[in-house]
Amino acid sequence: MIHRIVPPKHIGRILTCLTLLIWCRANLIAQSHAAADSKGPGSTLHVTHILGFEGIPNNANGELSIQGDALRFQKSESSSAQIPLASIQDLTLGEQDKQVGGTPMTLAKAAAPYGGGRVVSLFSHKKYDTVTLEYLDSNGGFHGAIFQLNKGQGQVLKSELQAAGAHVTEDETTKRSTQETKNEAK
Repeated sequence: MIHRIVPPKHIGRILTCLTLLIWCRANLIAQSHAAADSKGPGSTLHVTHILGFEGIPNNANGELSIQGDALRFQKSESSSAQIPLASIQDLTLGEQDKQVGGTPMTLAKAAAPYGGGRVVSLFSHKKYDTVTLEYLDSNGGFHGAIFQLNKGQGQVLKSELQAAGAHVTEDETTKRSTQETKNEAK
């Protein structure tokens, strides 16, 4: 078995790169938590409309807000869509994990020596909340819309909708995880 000795200057470079990656990741997490905490009641959330609202293109970025008795998504001054809060039948929260960095990050992972690409992959992901709304249109037709929000903002939106009077049921996964937490505490 042959062991190769890594020169100290390479170890220093590797440690410097890993430290920078960890620092950047921690900074991004702190920023996303600060953004989620700064949203108060009646606030406007920056979201991505994945699909569902009529007249709004898929993957459109815009602002989602509660205005009066309606939930409104506004892409720009001219294009917007809204639904009455009373027509919301259910809301489901989810999480999504996306790899960020694109081609440069992929090349960095491939170029990292000694399997360092795996370490880079640990820090090149960003988590998002997804919100799925089920609602009835003015003709009684059943529809759904999916939105992607920054981590932590999904629960904020759910709370605001409940406070505004929208019908939001507690999903089974939330009930199960709450029950499991109670059982673990015993």
